[in-house]
Amino acid sequence: MSRIRLLRPLRSPKLPLLALALLAGLGVQPLARADIYLCVDANGKKELTDNPKSGCKQLDVPNNIPAPSARKNTGPAKPVTTPTDFPKVGGSEQRARDADRREILNQELRAEEKKLAELKREYNKGEPERQGNEKNYAKYEERVKQMAENVARAEKNVEALRREISNIK
Repeated sequence: MSRIRLLRPLRSPKLPLLALALLAGLGVQPLARADIYLCVDANGKKELTDNPKSGCKQLDVPNNIPAPSARKNTGPAKPVTTPTDFPKVGGSEQRARDADRREILNQELRAEEKKLAELKREYNKGEPERQGNEKNYAKYEERVKQMAENVARAEKNVEALRREISNIK
């Protein structure tokens, strides 16, 4: 009797790599897969991570999310050119527009500086007068905190207006 040898399938460590290279050449991307966990700290801040920590909950995320494709480097950005039929403003008209803009910004600056001075007067260096409805000290502290935020916001507005005025040619 002759022995029949069964052929074993070709098992080569290079075969999976060859298949991946072939698929990549055809533009097929493998799917990305990672376990995602939702972690909530003691302050209630939520964080999504792929590294589980104690107290994290694994999220059920579908498998069919494709891996991001590589960005193509196209080189430096092309300069923007103005069309020839684009309307142009004359020098004297632009100076008049700039003067109007400067005047409007100066008016806004004066109003904001007046508001800032009033807020600082009421704030009284962090010790404003208590009002009749503030028998609870926590209410008073909350109002002082809000006043400090308002003063800081008005100061930033004044700085921004001054910076904008200085940028006008």
